[in-house]
Amino acid sequence: MQDNWEKIFSTNQLVRAEIARSVLEQHGINAVVLNKQSSSYPIFGLCEVYVPTDDASNARNLLDNESALKESE
Repeated sequence: MQDNWEKIFSTNQLVRAEIARSVLEQHGINAVVLNKQSSSYPIFGLCEVYVPTDDASNARNLLDNESALKESE
């Protein structure tokens, strides 16, 4: 990712990363999911959610309070 984007969430479950992205976008924060999982062995690697650096603090606060993401992996 470019320098003006910051990773704010990572998980080994793509669906949880997509939920995080959706929550952020519902609050007007641009977000992208970068899937770094192995295509052959999906248990290796993570899915990461990135937002613009200016929105990172607000995005972390939103995700910290999101009940759908509080379940343990």
